[in-house]
Formats: sequence, C-alpha cells, structure tokens
Amino acid sequence: DISVLTGGQVISEEVGFKLENATLNDLGRAKRVVVDKDNTTIVDGKGKENDIQGRINEIKAAVEKSTSDYDREKLQERLAKLSGGVAVIHVGAATETEMKEKKARVEDALHATRAAVEEGIVAGGGVALIRAQSALERIRGTEDEKVGVEIVRRALEEPIRMIAQNAGAEGSIVVARVRDSKDKNFGYNAQTDTYEDLVKAGVIDPTKVTRTALQNAASIAGLLLTTEAVVVEKKEDKPAPAAPPGGGMGGMY
Repeated sequence: DISVLTGGQVISEEVGFKLENATLNDLGRAKRVVVDKDNTTIVDGKGKENDIQGRINEIKAAVEKSTSDYDREKLQERLAKLSGGVAVIHVGAATETEMKEKKARVEDALHATRAAVEEGIVAGGGVALIRAQSALERIRGTEDEKVGVEIVRRALEEPIRMIAQNAGAEGSIVVARVRDSKDKNFGYNAQTDTYEDLVKAGVIDPTKVTRTALQNAASIAGLLLTTEAVVVEKKEDKPAPAAPPGGGMGGMY
C-alpha cells in the first residue's frame, strides 16, 4: 500500500528484489512523512492516481470476498488509509500563550471529530440529555430507587440549565420549553438567544462524548455514595499579621 501511495518499489525477496540492488530511483516520494512509535503519516504521496485507484478496487473486492470479520476489518482499515486524505493545520498567533490556546482548541476539535466519526452526533446544548429523560419513565422500582431516578432526571437537566443561566436566560423556562417540544433537535441556542433546530444551526455534540460524560458522572456519583469517608486537606487559620508600631518619639504615649 505504501509503495503504491508513494510510487516506490517494494524491496523484498518475495518479489525477487533485494536491498543491495536498490537505487535512488526505486524510492517512493512524498511531500512529508512523519513517523513515530505508533504511526506513519504520509502527506501528498507521489504515487500515480491510476495505480492508487486500482489498489483501492483490489481491496474493495477482497472485502466482499472475505469470510473473516477480523480480515474484513483490517482490509477496511487499509481501504480507509488509501482513500482518505491527510491535512496539515497551521496554527499561529502573536504570542506564545495565544498560540497554545489556539492549538489546544484545534486538538479538542480533532478529538471531537474523531469521536463523531465513531458513533455519530446528537443535538448539542444539553438537548440530547433532556431527550434521554424519557428512558427514565420505564423504570419501576422501590421508593428508594425512585429517589435515585429523580436525582438522575434532575442531573440530566443541569447542562442545559447552566447554559441558559450563563447566557442570561431563565434555566427552568428553557428546560420546560425544550422538554415540551416534539422535535428531538429543538433546543436553545445561547449564542443567538433563539430556540431552533440545533443540528441545522450547527450546534452539535459527538454521541460518544455525551455518552461517556454521563457514564463517568454516574460512576463518580456511585463511588461517592459507597464511600464511608472522604479525606480533604485541612484549612489552616493563619493569624493576622501584627499591626506596625505607631509613629512618634521614644517614651511618648
């Protein structure tokens, strides 16, 4: 695959080509290659487009013929690497602090995009969690368990409630209006102070991020409930500094 992508010659005894016989003309070419302990990233390989497309078609045919789930998964990974693209994002700023801030935002966006590719997207702004409240209606349990259900129900409202309050709106009103809507993507856009279809407005969250946030919150809450004692750092009361002596000559009161 790398040979086709870069236009190089495969050097292997299996194809009857040994390393000692290789010349510079046998090497592949690319605009940039980044190699670390886990990955090799090739940017703008100089392989022929027809050869790359031919290789892609070969792998697609192999995927259809494969009867092994493992082999099919590996073939699909190869297909994605050959048919996908690589982008280089340049981040610059006037100061180092600003540059680090921008770099962190770009990295967060990349992680969110990868998560969205894995499990899809949902409406952002806490709307997906409000919609998840309907799953609690099917839970039947003891009185103690019902208390827990109500705690979870309230917790699912907190993200949208805080978004509304930070935008200067009344959280309870926003929660009620969003919950009453039959449109699953209907929500409150804090940036424009409007109610609309958040997916069409581009206010979205990766499903994986929303799901793991809820699971992690539940895990931490369960841990605290079963904890008998919590150790915290004791705050020490520091004595106030002594007042400086008053002015005047010695012996005077």
